[in-house]
Amino acid sequence: MTYQTFSPFDGTLIQDFADISPHEYETKVARAQACFESWRHKSYAERATVIARAATLLRDQTDALAATMTLEMGKRIGEARAEVAFSARILDYYATNAERFLAPVKLHPVHGEAHMESSPIGVIFAVEPWNFPYYQLARVAGPHLMAGNTLVVKHAGIVPQCALAFERVLREAGAPDGLYTNLFVSHEQSEKLLDDPRIKGVCLTGSVAAGSSIAARAGKNLKVSSMELGGSDAFIVLEDADLDLVIPWAVWGRMYNCGQTCCAAKRFIVVESMADAFIERFKAALGALEAGDPMDERTTLGPLSSEAALVQLLGQVDEAVAKGATLLLGGNRIARPGAFMEPSILTDIAPDNPAFRDEFFGPVALFFRVKDEATAIALANDCDFGLGGSVWTRDSARGQRVASQVDTGMMFINNLDWTDAELPFGGIKASGYGRELGDMGIQQFVNKKLVRTNPIKAPA
Repeated sequence: MTYQTFSPFDGTLIQDFADISPHEYETKVARAQACFESWRHKSYAERATVIARAATLLRDQTDALAATMTLEMGKRIGEARAEVAFSARILDYYATNAERFLAPVKLHPVHGEAHMESSPIGVIFAVEPWNFPYYQLARVAGPHLMAGNTLVVKHAGIVPQCALAFERVLREAGAPDGLYTNLFVSHEQSEKLLDDPRIKGVCLTGSVAAGSSIAARAGKNLKVSSMELGGSDAFIVLEDADLDLVIPWAVWGRMYNCGQTCCAAKRFIVVESMADAFIERFKAALGALEAGDPMDERTTLGPLSSEAALVQLLGQVDEAVAKGATLLLGGNRIARPGAFMEPSILTDIAPDNPAFRDEFFGPVALFFRVKDEATAIALANDCDFGLGGSVWTRDSARGQRVASQVDTGMMFINNLDWTDAELPFGGIKASGYGRELGDMGIQQFVNKKLVRTNPIKAPA
């Protein structure tokens, strides 16, 4: 069964859902295509009525939506409520700004007049992950629906009730049939969608393997695509950093969503003069987190999303230690029901250790001592990923200088605050390509058409 709700808190199967039939597949894709033919001609104001109403419904239904998220993938309830709120802000942002972002842009040729205009391209296929069950949907629904496209969505198999809940919100907001369609498709049906001529673009957030496969299939079909494929972000602490500021952000950066965040702080690169003080305080803060029911506001450590995720992460830690890494903290499953793991720290990670290159998607921090700023930058860049990163220093000019030298799609100076609808999100290298959110996010799946007026005679 592809789509199942298991409680990561106690491992029980709550509900499963069948893959759609071939008839359902055809009916739903045909409706999405038919809806596009009318939706594309709606004014921005008409589109915004639906999208803004969906934002209001998200806020009105925050508690119920958050509880479903916590039930399905174990996100602590406070974080779940915050995610619903952020999702609403994203929808509001595009309802308010889409027309401005896609307004014609006047050009200035030597002769005549010209402008660029934007128009939607059709049905977009979105493949989305479980770690942010509503935010991931909002950040494709907001821009691409406001641009005049329609969406068919394959959500992750472990959050089917979240998938249905988001679709229901849009329907309650007045979305016409086919505007936003959740599809419980099998792997084979997903590949069929990539080949379907009615699908004009593909966006994915997921693993490198999934992105590589889907991007290749989309490319074979000459379909535009965007890929967000995870990261192993550097958290660079320089010798003039304020540890009172740094340590709480280090804990949040590694442990938010139980560490299951693409742009989480994963590699802690600390200059030698600060290393002992940093690791002592960081280790104590992580060790103080207590596992508990993610529905309980007092819980400071929730479960991982699934048993499979836990087993994979434990295996990565074991392999890292077997290849020479030192385990400073944790490394074990917590002895209680559910997919709980101790917060963990690995150090002494040599370049030939698999941990040096791998992404750890959970509560495992990698710690590196370096001699100076230049070495920190070099180590930060010695990574297959390039999603985000941060630098910590009391000197803002120095922070800007370091940020400019790190090869990523995003850098943060003395913060890790990426939760703003106005900030473009995305990376380079194995972290993928394209951008979501901000004014760039709405440009991914529109046709940029040149229109020129120049009433001159043809050349002789």
